[in-house]
Amino acid sequence: MASSSGALPPTRRPRPGPWPPAPPPQPQAQPLSWAKRTGFQPRVSGESSATASAPSSGQAPLPRPPGAPADLECGPPARPSPALPPPPAAAATNAKQQQPPPPPQQRQQPPAAPPARTRRRDSDGGRPNGQPAAAPLPQLQEEEDVPERPAHVKYELRDSPGIFPVVIYGFQHYISMLGSIILVPLVMVPAMGGSADDTAAVVSTVLLVSGLTTLLHTLFGTRLPLVQGPSFVYLAPALAIINSPEFFGLNDNNFKHIMKHLQGAIIIGGVFQVLLGYTGLMSLFLRLINPVVVSPTVAAVGLSFFSYGFTKVGSCIEMGLLQLMMVIIFALYFRKIKLFGYRVFLIYAVPLGLGITWAVAFALTASGVYSYKGCDANIPASNNISAFCRKHVLRMKSCRVDTSHALRVSPWFRFPYPLQWGTPVFNWKMGLVMCLVSVIASVDSVGSYHASSLFVATRPPTVGIVSRGIGVEGISTVLAGLWGTGVGSATITENVHTIAVTKMGSRKAVGFGAIVLILLSVVGKVGGFIASIPDVMVAALLCFMWAMLCALGLSNLRYGATGSSRNSIVVGLALFLSLSVPSYFQQYGLLPNTNSSVPTYFQPYNVASHGPVDTGFVGVNYVLNTVLSLNMVIAFLVAVILDNTVPGGRQERGLYVWSEAEEATREPSFLKDYELPFKIGRAFRWVKCMGL
Repeated sequence: MASSSGALPPTRRPRPGPWPPAPPPQPQAQPLSWAKRTGFQPRVSGESSATASAPSSGQAPLPRPPGAPADLECGPPARPSPALPPPPAAAATNAKQQQPPPPPQQRQQPPAAPPARTRRRDSDGGRPNGQPAAAPLPQLQEEEDVPERPAHVKYELRDSPGIFPVVIYGFQHYISMLGSIILVPLVMVPAMGGSADDTAAVVSTVLLVSGLTTLLHTLFGTRLPLVQGPSFVYLAPALAIINSPEFFGLNDNNFKHIMKHLQGAIIIGGVFQVLLGYTGLMSLFLRLINPVVVSPTVAAVGLSFFSYGFTKVGSCIEMGLLQLMMVIIFALYFRKIKLFGYRVFLIYAVPLGLGITWAVAFALTASGVYSYKGCDANIPASNNISAFCRKHVLRMKSCRVDTSHALRVSPWFRFPYPLQWGTPVFNWKMGLVMCLVSVIASVDSVGSYHASSLFVATRPPTVGIVSRGIGVEGISTVLAGLWGTGVGSATITENVHTIAVTKMGSRKAVGFGAIVLILLSVVGKVGGFIASIPDVMVAALLCFMWAMLCALGLSNLRYGATGSSRNSIVVGLALFLSLSVPSYFQQYGLLPNTNSSVPTYFQPYNVASHGPVDTGFVGVNYVLNTVLSLNMVIAFLVAVILDNTVPGGRQERGLYVWSEAEEATREPSFLKDYELPFKIGRAFRWVKCMGL
């Protein structure tokens, strides 16, 4: 019994099944489809193929066959859309259904013990309990992917298209940027109390200085095909200086008096920018400038004028809305329509919309729609005795096209010359404001340099070439101050959009257009014609231009990780605080229902007289209240601090990659793109900030 009790119990034999045992079912061969028999490779199919599964299986995708050049406006060429694999759960179910049943000997085995629960660790990729990661789904590519080196530009930097193409492309290049060149003086001169003839004179001066500075930049700056002109970056600080307390109460020659102070401030800011570029400080400053910094800074420039845009459009709502709708229709809805191989509506959206709206306003004015019996639009509302006329005089001035006499009083020939408004007046507090604004203008230009170089040049410029370009922009700003344009000169942000639309990257075409601008500046009637554009249409065009400026600024985020929460929070904070902080400064100390001689759309720039900063020094109060009330300054400060202190990888931040000077000098194509003409660069090879 003891021996029997110590023996192991007999194992229980499994119950026998049917005899003889049935063989396991074999999977039946599926009939070959026509595609598999013939070797057809489907583009869109439910069948799996090596090409379709390459993105999800980790294999390197096959190279794309060379096709038509990419077009940013038409969108990318059609891609094969592989079928998505089933979810993990569904895949497991299908595999379980297709798996043959196990042999009888394996049916009664006990289940394996579950794996030990492990603590969540960073090495597990953030998965709970150390579970293996599921097979990732294939990532869908974006609808429009911009290549690192676009090949859709017809003429690159050094191309010589010929005389006829140079004339055509040079003309359309500047016509597409017409709003950015001519609209700034149409806002500033009336704010300074200038007459219609003063506006025409400033417009002619702007055309001359834009042509000169563009030639200067294409020859001795970065040599990229970038048009220089009155920058919107300088418009807000110029309006703040115009509305300074010391200019209140001026009656005679207030336009020339204010202009001379603006000239002095612009010259000081230009000299500071020259030092920033040619001393090499810009090369150090570039370490802090990245797409996450450039994007909100440039976007805030466009958003800062929201109080002026539609407020001015509302003075003649039907004409303003018609102008805005015309530009939107041409630039967006008709952007893919081609005439004679050119996107006419997209390239000439601003002049076409302006021409149609101006013609409609002329017809309504001639038909007497805006005529009120016994009222004269040239008589100020304060001098009208009739309450009926006081009610409609503003509408008459805004809607009628015959209220401006700029075209009639302008001479046929006008020769803008330096110091035409008098000797500049140098005020240190106004000059310090312009020095800080020139830094923002440099940040804007850096983004334009990098984006345009990817379109037209073989490689991005070196840090020294960027510094050289900023130095030339400082010289251009000094020239703008000497001639008296009212604002500084900088690279117009719309250059990148214009190059992408016109597909013209030749600096010869840009240089030809600059010469045309210089010739047009001598014809006084051209300035008079531009100065006679009604204010409502100017405001409607500016609404579109400022919105485009904001969009172009945010487009710099494509160089970084757009889905990164870090970048999203930094940009969101910069944009929100750029609107909220200046609003606090602008509204501080203002009493409601206060009668002010400053129009409502210019009151945000009157902050120097009632700002919250009070240090006991009038000049310091002026500088701090003015600078901190500028939207672009707050956006830049918030973005540059957060982007350079919050941890983030280089790829996530999308750092600008500039060419190395030692490697670039060994490439003949790079030297031809950026080297200074007439062998000037050989004398300055020892100066790193000269680039080459």
